[in-house]
Amino acid sequence: MALYFSSINSGSNGNCYYVGNDTDAVLIDVGISCKEVEKRMTRLGLSMNKVKAIFISHEHSDHIKGLEVLANKFNLPVYINQATLKNSRLNLRQEATFSFSQSTINIGNLKVHAFSKFHDAADPYSFMVEYNDYRVGIFTDIGTVCDKLIAHFKICHAAFLEANYDTKMLEEGRYPYFLKQRIT
Repeated sequence: MALYFSSINSGSNGNCYYVGNDTDAVLIDVGISCKEVEKRMTRLGLSMNKVKAIFISHEHSDHIKGLEVLANKFNLPVYINQATLKNSRLNLRQEATFSFSQSTINIGNLKVHAFSKFHDAADPYSFMVEYNDYRVGIFTDIGTVCDKLIAHFKICHAAFLEANYDTKMLEEGRYPYFLKQRIT
């Protein structure tokens, strides 16, 4: 069996990544609406029936905007740490908290490795999904490269990298002042 992966959406307007095999899949972040996730997955030939869990990197809206509706609609477990859940103000029907201190979580035949990263959030994480010795990294909001990121990146066969900081774009962009200050 192969390992499939796709960026459902990436960027400041929302992040959502799909990684799976023929029977099991996970979503990393749901920063776009449930309707958009379903529409884009259908267009890509991906099935929500294979999605067995959602992993959340941190509480910023571009990573959780559609999470509540999607998780509740499909009754999916959400792997989110306590600090992120507390700062997200989400209302999830099912038990959702999980400590990423256990760095590997098995979802069907997939192994999801979580590791902390530097970002201006309560307790941010990046992920690497492994199946049959193939590894895909999902490394979003990378402002500072750390040893953990380098170590995981070196063993990945493919990776989603999101590092879109640009001082001039930030200064001239339409973000409100408070957000520009946070990002700076």
